[in-house]
Amino acid sequence: MFFADILETEGLGNRGYVAGGARAAVVVDPPRDVDRVIAAAARRGVRIVAVAETHVHNDYVTGGLELARLTGARCLVPAGAEVAYARVPVADGDVELVDEGLTLRAVATPGHTPHHTSYVLEESGRAVAVFTGGSLLIGGVGRPDLVEPRLTEGLARAQHASAHRLAAGLTDEVAVLPTHGFGSFCSSSRAGGSDSTIGAEKASNPALLQDVDTFAKELLAGLDDVPAYYAHMGPVNAGGPAPLDLTAPRRADAAEIARRLAAGEWVVDLRGRVAFAAGHVAGALNFEVEGQLATHLAWLVPWGRPVTLLAERAEDVARAQRELARVGIDRPAAAAVGSPADWLPRGAVPASFPRGTFAGLAAARERRDDVVVLDVRRDVEHAAGWIEGGTHIPLHQLRRRLAEVPPGTVWVHCAGGMRAAIAASLLDAAGRAVVAVDDSFAAASDAGVRLVVPGRDVAPSRPATLN
Repeated sequence: MFFADILETEGLGNRGYVAGGARAAVVVDPPRDVDRVIAAAARRGVRIVAVAETHVHNDYVTGGLELARLTGARCLVPAGAEVAYARVPVADGDVELVDEGLTLRAVATPGHTPHHTSYVLEESGRAVAVFTGGSLLIGGVGRPDLVEPRLTEGLARAQHASAHRLAAGLTDEVAVLPTHGFGSFCSSSRAGGSDSTIGAEKASNPALLQDVDTFAKELLAGLDDVPAYYAHMGPVNAGGPAPLDLTAPRRADAAEIARRLAAGEWVVDLRGRVAFAAGHVAGALNFEVEGQLATHLAWLVPWGRPVTLLAERAEDVARAQRELARVGIDRPAAAAVGSPADWLPRGAVPASFPRGTFAGLAAARERRDDVVVLDVRRDVEHAAGWIEGGTHIPLHQLRRRLAEVPPGTVWVHCAGGMRAAIAASLLDAAGRAVVAVDDSFAAASDAGVRLVVPGRDVAPSRPATLN
């Protein structure tokens, strides 16, 4: 009897898989931190005999090459992918023996990339699961715009054809096991779920319900922003990622932290946004270790800029180090553990800024305070509705557009508070007076804030009250 275990990387919205039988297994699209892959295989008591990549990934650094080196497994990579390391080139129809009665069959599914390949797991000649990578996702498909702008429309149409090829060639009960689509920006939509089958996708996936022209038009119109660090992932993966080093970074004292800040390096405070707002090292930036740390930090930091990590506990530094390595930020320059009292020179006072709510914002406006509303949500979020009179600069553009923020006290908000906290730390480090709105945007209207929604205005449902 076969098994297919999920290797979840929640912060990036990706999955890899360990699949096999009684004695051996294949790993599909493994994460960079291969120690947890090896541990998953050990729990099953199986030997890893093959590592299969569905494509050259644009959103994370793969662990495939290192895993193959450590285990002696065959490294399967689509033949059309240009990579700089030795691998087994896989073409459409190729079959790889995994275990007795268990094979992996390659199916060319271009669209997410030109060389994209899915893998059908077959037990005794019967298809039981398909590893779809960035092709057929749960409720959608992988985005086709990450390779080259001139290829995007053609790849969108190829996604449609590839989805139909999988649906036509597999029975309804075959499990669909994608790599992307669980919050990943490699997905073309926010649709998704935890599990699916070919039959379920036939009933719900736009790629299988729409004609190719409608599908391509809507797919291209709905594409979201692309994280800046994606530009570095493909070349790293094609070149062959270096082995991962997760040894603890060197410890920095208060003097070194001050020197690094003065040199323009990034000092990243991993504590929660409440603690950071209450007191922090002036100039440090707040990326919560409990948030989407890797995505947001890698998206914002100038690529290659040294990063020093500050945290309350050594475990938080280790967790952040692991997450950042998955997106190519391999070695923190240094780290420090404790609190601002430990990170500041003797006698220095921590910096701080207030937190607020949408009710507080409405009240400040009613008092006619010198209020600037800054919305740091992405374009697709802002388009659905925004605060009247506000300024919109997506978080990932804020660092280079700080001069566009109007004068006054900046009340910065997002959809829920985490991105607003990052933005508030950027503004605070730039010397701006800031209030971080730690509130749900869904509650803004009820809190007394007037919204603008395309096609209609939404007045506050109750008067603003002072608080």
